[in-house]
Amino acid sequence: MRLDLFLKMSRLIKRRSLAKEICDAGCVQINGRIAKAGAEVKPEDVLTVDIRDRLLRARILRLPQRVEGPEGIVEMLSEESGL
Repeated sequence: MRLDLFLKMSRLIKRRSLAKEICDAGCVQINGRIAKAGAEVKPEDVLTVDIRDRLLRARILRLPQRVEGPEGIVEMLSEESGL
């Protein structure tokens, strides 16, 4: 599954266009490597999303079949907010 589509379907990011922009800006990593919007994700990958003053780290548990909340799809490893 494409990274931007995964971010939208798991509700980590609300819109696919925004997910694509964030990915293409180099703010998303898969297993420690910067990833573009078209990168493939799979279960057990660790995502790091750095958006302005938020840093999310999550492990993918499964790929969603439809848009649903992140519960059961990702395991949040850490979430930091800079004030």
